[in-house]
Amino acid sequence: MRQPTKSSSTAGTTELGPVVFEAAEIAAAVSRVAEEIRSDFRGERILMVGVLKGALLFLSDLMRELADHPLTIDFVVVSSYGSNAHGRNGVRLLKDLDQSPDVEHVLLVEDIVDEGFTLSYLLNNMRSRKAASVRSCALIDKPFRRAVDVKADYVGLHAASDDFLVGYGLDFQERFRNLPHIRQLQSRVPT
Repeated sequence: MRQPTKSSSTAGTTELGPVVFEAAEIAAAVSRVAEEIRSDFRGERILMVGVLKGALLFLSDLMRELADHPLTIDFVVVSSYGSNAHGRNGVRLLKDLDQSPDVEHVLLVEDIVDEGFTLSYLLNNMRSRKAASVRSCALIDKPFRRAVDVKADYVGLHAASDDFLVGYGLDFQERFRNLPHIRQLQSRVPT
């Protein structure tokens, strides 16, 4: 879900770096993923579960690309936090689904899969609720710090480096989600 945030303990400015994925490239990836989903689900109704806030734009565009495919949507909000007393990273569910996922074909929709903790947690959570099937979809796969053996079933784009990314739903301290493309984030520390 979230990329690790850079340390906020150092004073400095945050600047946008180069564009990593142009808007047209994102749109083509969304279209391709929608076609893969449509082919795999073959008319079966899907419960699309968006992971807020980052997946909002991706889910919206993906839903429109799926056009007349039968679906409903719902949302979850999770919080990822650093190592706990047992040395493990944790995920906490802050807002659950409004409807039961049992007997539904659930499609989890994530903005980015980085370490994998959030996706792993949500996949296990949905499977434990007796969903007919559970699959996952991520706009970006960023495997450089993957700590959990988990992969999204559908991936739009693959990050070529471990840069911190913003735009098209991805944020840094709630900023930059509204960019139509995805860029690197560069921080400068005053000298």
